[in-house]
Amino acid sequence: MISDKEWQSPVLVTPTITHPWAITRIEDLSLDSLAPLREAAVPTELLVLGCGPRAVFVPPDLRAVLKAAGMGLEVVDTGSACRIYNVLLAESRRVAAALIPL
Repeated sequence: MISDKEWQSPVLVTPTITHPWAITRIEDLSLDSLAPLREAAVPTELLVLGCGPRAVFVPPDLRAVLKAAGMGLEVVDTGSACRIYNVLLAESRRVAAALIPL
């Protein structure tokens, strides 16, 4: 549940909006797939990536591009991603979550 709505598909979550995310597998992750975060009015300082039932490897080149854009990356399973996002949001951090359902 995100903002009283049940999502069955991947989503990008920010403090102000939840946006359907057009990927179905973590292998489809690309800089283009994160465009809504990069184009947001308030820049994201940390992206929490929920990869489904377990964390997966994210290529170093994608990590480097995100870092160059000022966005840190934390890669975990989706349940952990939701918890981390909520804690960081409560601390008023500029956080976003990219979530693939379990």
